[in-house]
Amino acid sequence: MQDNTVLGTQIDHTIALKNISKTYGSVTALHPTDLSVVKGEFLTLLGPSGSGKTTLLNLIAGATAPTTGTIRLDGRDITRMPPRDRGIGMVFQNYALMPHMTVFENVAYPLRVRREPAQTIRAKVTEALERVGLRGFEDRKPRQLSGGQQQRVGIARCIVYSPAIIMMDEPLGALDKNLREQMQGEIKRLHKDLRTTVIYVTHDQEEALNMSDRICLMSTGQIAQLGTPDELYFQPHNRFVAEFIGESNLISGRMNAAGRMLIAGDKSIAIPGAMRTEGSELLVMVRPEKVRIGSVDQPVRDDANVLSGEVASSSFIGGMTRVSINTQNGLNITAKMVSERAASRPEPGARVRLCWLPSDMVILEK
Repeated sequence: MQDNTVLGTQIDHTIALKNISKTYGSVTALHPTDLSVVKGEFLTLLGPSGSGKTTLLNLIAGATAPTTGTIRLDGRDITRMPPRDRGIGMVFQNYALMPHMTVFENVAYPLRVRREPAQTIRAKVTEALERVGLRGFEDRKPRQLSGGQQQRVGIARCIVYSPAIIMMDEPLGALDKNLREQMQGEIKRLHKDLRTTVIYVTHDQEEALNMSDRICLMSTGQIAQLGTPDELYFQPHNRFVAEFIGESNLISGRMNAAGRMLIAGDKSIAIPGAMRTEGSELLVMVRPEKVRIGSVDQPVRDDANVLSGEVASSSFIGGMTRVSINTQNGLNITAKMVSERAASRPEPGARVRLCWLPSDMVILEK
């Protein structure tokens, strides 16, 4: 059953998709899918290329007609409604600005199409440009703006007519890292200020974790997992989610008579949760930041899982150091630790002991 709350507050659904699907001949772009988006939430459609996230976005926006199913907006059936009548705003990756128009004219365009009075247009455009930090840029052409400024114009053009829902399709994909992070903050601020519903498409997991109330992770035209960023990161349901969101160590094995999981090299480890049937095959995950590295003679907690091994590589990545260890029982385990000066970081060839708690592990669906 889907959780109908955002940040602990009961909220009505804005969009409800029921059994929605899309096929192109023999190719299924989206399998039958149910999804609800609640008022005021920031929902991110995340996934690799071909996962179905853009297809889902286009179905909601009306750019594509579904093969099966219904789409309801605030209780109204909009499945066959033209895009212009849905009250949905779009922000695109390529900005989609009209190069011959000024910033003011680009932002005013949706209002002029709706035949708003000139005085209303000026007031609304001024307010939208103020919100995105572009007051004073009204007379410039798109070619006179940076990429970040052009994207802000695209956002201002979207919010100027107060759409019920704002949809963003990879809006920051063309920006460099620093500008992308700055624009993430701007979009989050706008979402908070406007209190509107945002559906955001990206393939960037860090962007999704940073910005979202909930994430809908897509894979092969289906929802792999739907939940908060915390839920997807700390409690992934299956291997795909565990590997796509963050880094993970995956360990397979089977239960032995002592209630422990027998892994490679006849080594056994403790797992979280209730007793499993002897012989049951399991796949478990432990995040690299949960793995602790110490010397071979360093004491560890009695309830910790412990493996010994040799450092294969050590990668300094600024605030964190990623260490790859080949264990004596034939596994390769990655650990991440807060970076120290070079002399204190593990060197390749060093003998180390790894440990983590059973509570730091997640049992994944096979």
